[in-house]
Amino acid sequence: MKKTAGIFLLLFACATVSNAQPPFVVPTREPLECTDRQCLVALVDRYFTALVAHDPGQLPFAINARFVENVDSKPIGEGLWQTASAAPSSFKIYVPDPTVKEVGFMGMMEEKGKPVMIAIRLKINDEGFINEVEHVVVRYLDKRNMKNLQTVRPGILAVVPEKQRMKRYEMVGIAYSYYDALVMDNGYLSPIADDCARRENGSPASNSGIPDSATDERPNYSALKTAQQLNTNMMDYIDDIDNVRVFAVDSATGLAIGFSHFRHSMLKKVFPIYGMPGVTTREMLDMPAFDLPAAHVFKIRGGQIHEIEALGFMAGYMSPTGWE
Repeated sequence: MKKTAGIFLLLFACATVSNAQPPFVVPTREPLECTDRQCLVALVDRYFTALVAHDPGQLPFAINARFVENVDSKPIGEGLWQTASAAPSSFKIYVPDPTVKEVGFMGMMEEKGKPVMIAIRLKINDEGFINEVEHVVVRYLDKRNMKNLQTVRPGILAVVPEKQRMKRYEMVGIAYSYYDALVMDNGYLSPIADDCARRENGSPASNSGIPDSATDERPNYSALKTAQQLNTNMMDYIDDIDNVRVFAVDSATGLAIGFSHFRHSMLKKVFPIYGMPGVTTREMLDMPAFDLPAAHVFKIRGGQIHEIEALGFMAGYMSPTGWE
């Protein structure tokens, strides 16, 4: 897919990449019978309990289960399995999808006593064992944004009345349309509501309500409505995207979650800006090439995207996705 994605603060460490992953062997455990959303939510909590205990043996993993953390393919038991120190507490977003036996999550936890933002994906195979695990971990967070990562915005967690709930394929399509809008620098390609506010690693990125006098950015793109911001062409520096997956949706809460991997060659240093009085170009002269593995949670109701919570970290340019 050509181009996509938001404006993330470039304060993250480059990910390291490895290829080989030996098979993971676990003690025989009872398979899961997750046929409803409550079971998948409980599985996430159970997963974090095992993670903090550094004990993957507490969970029913498939013999050939695969684990990717920050685009690095690892044996289960490594990475955050060795360093997690506290499970998510107040900032927690669950996206259970029993139709495809996958569940997504975004929240705040601790690693070695320090706060990190995390999105995870768990997939259960037909035999009832976890066969795919994915972490996207942001370890470098701006202290100025921590206040936005204490509790989840109420609109995101609100339950959608049963008569207003959408079909799964409709929600998946709307979530993918957001990526299309980014690809084409055209906010009209996705049903983005006027009140839609996007946050990235806790930073207000659109519809922020932050006046020009309170930001170092000139012009203040974060104050624009989400669709209006896309129409300015300000994200034209994004070249490409790989491994886009809207893998779980929850009609009860109107949430969809997608993982993706953005590519930025930064060969284009100056590009035109539209619809901003007095502004004709945007310059990114000193920005080196980089990738941005990311996760987005979309709040969808009434056929429109009303809120977006996103996270992402900087990785080396043209790094593998971890799933090759």
